[in-house]
Amino acid sequence: MNTASSITVIKIGGGEGIDLAPILEEFAQRIAGGERIVLVHGGSHETNVLSERLGCPPRTITSPGGQVSRRTDRQTLDIFTMVYAGRINKRVVEDLRRLGVDAVGLSGVDGGLWTGERKTAIRAVENGRTVVIRDDLSGKVVDVDASLLHLLLGAGRTPVLTPPAITRDGVAINVDADRAAAMTASALGAGTLLLLSNVPGVLADPADPASLIGRASDPELVRAAAKGRMKNKVLAAEEAIAGGVGRVVIGSANGAGAIGRALSGEGTVFERITERVGA
Repeated sequence: MNTASSITVIKIGGGEGIDLAPILEEFAQRIAGGERIVLVHGGSHETNVLSERLGCPPRTITSPGGQVSRRTDRQTLDIFTMVYAGRINKRVVEDLRRLGVDAVGLSGVDGGLWTGERKTAIRAVENGRTVVIRDDLSGKVVDVDASLLHLLLGAGRTPVLTPPAITRDGVAINVDADRAAAMTASALGAGTLLLLSNVPGVLADPADPASLIGRASDPELVRAAAKGRMKNKVLAAEEAIAGGVGRVVIGSANGAGAIGRALSGEGTVFERITERVGA
């Protein structure tokens, strides 16, 4: 009998250099073997490319704490949605269906799957100064419609999810896909969350792949080592663990067997500490 803890959530990053074909083939094999998996994907690199082509170069916001996010005005959100919910989501669903997976592609907007809160004021560092931005269409996921996902999973369907999310008053917003995946894993009571991208995990030295931090046993060390977008992945991992997910692995999406390698602990592993009851 399947239980909530048998669910795995896998987030595949949208950075440059990720070859989707091998990981989707492995994903399909696992679905055929009876595993229940929810897939979340990003699309940052393709969004950047299309933004350049459309004459709307990508801009980023760096928080005082060093977290990097996309500056999202209405035009940028439209491009973002075209890539994430359009081209990439439907391409992934197409590929999975060809591989025999009964995949259903949804953005966080569809059915109000991901309810988000828009940031009304964002503190950002520009040219060494802290400024406040008030017109950005970005935020974070605060609620996940787990019942919709359980309905799909119970019917043998495989959800393929992507930003944007939707606010309670009906405004689409850009949200970080790693943190949305963490919220999804927590809402589903998933046993495992994999955050797979074009890097092998959290590196003590970003220029040295051999400096991988294998276990997040020292949270301060991991947070200090995380740079740029890796900060969001570490934050997502911590939020998932706090939300009840048993294990999170930040690992590589590239190469044959990427899912299996991550499940075996290849990457940076975060684990929930459970207290023993009784002597």
